[in-house]
Amino acid sequence: KFKINDLEAAKAEGYNALNLIVTDPGNVRDQDVARTKRLFAEASLEISQTNGRYGGALVSEDEDERAAAIKFVKRTVNLTARLGSPNTYLRPGSLNPGGPWLPHPENRSDEVFDRLVDSAKQICKVAENEGIKVSTEGGVVCPVHSARRMRDFIDAVGSKSLGFNQDPVNFISSLDDVYNIEAFLQEFFDLLGHVTFGAHAKDFTVVDSLLVHFAETEIGSGLIPHDYFLAQMQKHAPNTHVLIE
Repeated sequence: KFKINDLEAAKAEGYNALNLIVTDPGNVRDQDVARTKRLFAEASLEISQTNGRYGGALVSEDEDERAAAIKFVKRTVNLTARLGSPNTYLRPGSLNPGGPWLPHPENRSDEVFDRLVDSAKQICKVAENEGIKVSTEGGVVCPVHSARRMRDFIDAVGSKSLGFNQDPVNFISSLDDVYNIEAFLQEFFDLLGHVTFGAHAKDFTVVDSLLVHFAETEIGSGLIPHDYFLAQMQKHAPNTHVLIE
């Protein structure tokens, strides 16, 4: 469990909001919720987003596994409302057994996309009842692998509770993206700015090698133009939080 000193240290570093990692949303006691809210208030911090640890099974071919993941996210939505946080993070998942952010040949298939849409529809029914936003992250290795595919996903689910978690580094897939970075970023705001519920800020660099390879790097030392990104966030989603990964 975190302590007030942990939150005060974050506040002293200049943070105004933190996300909250959730490992067992169905067994959080009322006194735990009350304690969490009190400590965040004492540190003058907001709980900007909850982030459940449920793996990548929202697209699983195993219906029992998928149902368990859906239930986990539903309970996380309930917990998010109890905590007074505005949104919960939705991880689209992967068929790769090694983890939810790893590639698989079928991740871009229509069947996987349709399972993700169905999972999200079930989750969003709870979110609509609770008044909670569901903030979907994507990436080049997962079923929602581009700005266009993310927009298609949100439109297919058709819930006002479902939106996008901006995290552009996840979508970098080519040197064309890198060397036209502002145009690359702009597509996400053009297609998804109006449904942006949150953002994760980080950075990346191009590794010197024959085969194209990208690597995350310390924020501010890489190739993301953060001034441009933050200006677009202010323009399109001024009331959302930007979390530093």
